[in-house]
Amino acid sequence: MSDTALLALADAAGVLVEWTDFNGRDRRVELDTIRAVLVALGHDVASPSHALAAIRERSSPKLLIGRVDTPIRFAGARRGRVILEDGRTRDAASDADGLTLSVSEPGYHRLELDDRTLELAVCPPRCLTPRDLLGRDAWGLTTQLYGLREHGTFGDFSALAVLARAAGQAGADALAISPTHALFPSAPQRCSPYSPSSRDHLNILYADPAALGAAPAARGGPELIDWPQSAAAKLARLNAAYHAFAGEQRFTDFVAVGGQELRRHAIFEALEERLAHIFGAGGWRRWPEAYKDVAHAEAVVEQLGLGDRVGFFLFAQWLADLGLQQAQASAKGAGMGIGLVSDLAVGLDPGGSHAWRRPQELMLGLTLGAPPDAFQAAGQGWGLTSFAPDALRAAGYQPFLDTLRTALRHAGGVRVDHALGLGRLWVIPDGASPDQGAYLRYPIDDLLALIAMESRRAGAVIIGEDLGVVPPGLREALDEHGLLGMRVLPFEREETGAFIPPENWDRRAVAMTSTHDLPPVAGWWRGRDIEWRERLNAPGDRQAERVERVDDRAALWTMASQSDLAQGPVPSPHNPDPAVEAAMAIVGASACELALIPIEDVLGLEEQPNLPGVVDVHPNWRRRLPVASEALLANPVVASRIARLNAQRPR
Repeated sequence: MSDTALLALADAAGVLVEWTDFNGRDRRVELDTIRAVLVALGHDVASPSHALAAIRERSSPKLLIGRVDTPIRFAGARRGRVILEDGRTRDAASDADGLTLSVSEPGYHRLELDDRTLELAVCPPRCLTPRDLLGRDAWGLTTQLYGLREHGTFGDFSALAVLARAAGQAGADALAISPTHALFPSAPQRCSPYSPSSRDHLNILYADPAALGAAPAARGGPELIDWPQSAAAKLARLNAAYHAFAGEQRFTDFVAVGGQELRRHAIFEALEERLAHIFGAGGWRRWPEAYKDVAHAEAVVEQLGLGDRVGFFLFAQWLADLGLQQAQASAKGAGMGIGLVSDLAVGLDPGGSHAWRRPQELMLGLTLGAPPDAFQAAGQGWGLTSFAPDALRAAGYQPFLDTLRTALRHAGGVRVDHALGLGRLWVIPDGASPDQGAYLRYPIDDLLALIAMESRRAGAVIIGEDLGVVPPGLREALDEHGLLGMRVLPFEREETGAFIPPENWDRRAVAMTSTHDLPPVAGWWRGRDIEWRERLNAPGDRQAERVERVDDRAALWTMASQSDLAQGPVPSPHNPDPAVEAAMAIVGASACELALIPIEDVLGLEEQPNLPGVVDVHPNWRRRLPVASEALLANPVVASRIARLNAQRPR
């Protein structure tokens, strides 16, 4: 096998042999890594020429993607027409060399071309943005859903409805929330919302029996969530509601619309619950072989007597969907122009429901991650998988569309986590270290076109998380297609280190003071992130970081003062409130169409929800807000901060 043939196969399969690291150095992937990635993608590296031929044979797309009023050329074709979604037809123009087709109506149409029939997606040029929807700039909040304190020991969709109503009445147009994807009810300690079992279904722990008239859970609980204990209590309440449920048409319709995929997801959760008691929680890869075959799922349900548990998980899924629907209705009813903004995680747990139901769509054998950078010298392996590019094209992008539509089902927008993955993902062969990976190319033009289509059809805005080592052209591509980038205050710096004035921030973007992976402004001002790195004995020079933070605080205050958004001397590190006020004012005054303020910053909290790269030594995804939603927004200090936002970005 020649290296030339292997590299040709890698190029055809989308494996990038050369890449540029965070220092700007050109790097080249080792041949052994290339082979391992190709094998995991299902290519025969022992015969790369045959594998290359197989790729070329299946290159004909199932879904042809075009743009509104942009001609598509079919050389050699003799007859063609488009049947639009509404049944009207458009004939292609013919000449001696073939056909030319141009369609003005966006939508999913059918193309008849000679003796073939193809699906044709004619996409609008870009997504809707807040100014398209509202005719003005807007602001909103972000929150970790589980941290809400309305009742019970963690937040749920009923608590979300309360916060949405209060935020809308306070003047917010949007409420961005942490992912609501299905996790693992039988393993609640696996609580990261970014490691889902399925992105096409909801986390049933967020369902609330009170939505059907049951008494709400009592308020209380500690500052940090005990997930095993809290989940057991919620599942007991859901189980009682299920056995008291008399049935109704909404539930019947929900199950019918969900079809086989919904039922199989419920079967997965019932099986995982039963088998976790025997083999331990860990997903379908730890199950006996007899239960791994999804085609025999119904027989297994009957064999194990799990019919009632499948019914329970269907009921809980419906109740969760009902709760999320009611939360969005509360947001819109309180005057929000956008409402909820959901969060679409970049990947999936390879032991989860999706991987069991439809493994052919995923890159099982590869994990997602990131190459070494300034923050993670060894690189990162996230333990997640995602769609295989070839599988997406072969399926006409239907798996991607299903997932995106789920995220938009009860929302006015969606944040696409790690939007860099629309163009490329760092993939690592199972068992390899994170630095022994490679970038895998994705069909970004097709994906962005389809996102624009779904944005228009749902009347929703799309946010692309474009933070990290951003490849050249990515932000320009997102902007061209109307996806809002993320401009986060600590990162909006000139090369000199000076902070960029808010009027110079990107227009088509979301302005933020912080994110869930960063310390809130008060914590940054005090240096809580440095204290955590010291406590964890993380690599780096803490004293140098503290000296640098002194300069950073001064630089931020200087920019805020020059922009007339702060006054007086630089506040002490022990007095972060003026810095919080200034940070919110900067974001509110930014040129960005939408400003989203983490609720931790509105409250002046210091601890971040998640500390990337660690698990047990930091309470990731467990922190609760100090008080209930209505009380916290009514706090005079909070109300004053919100009043300033309303003055900067009035409805």
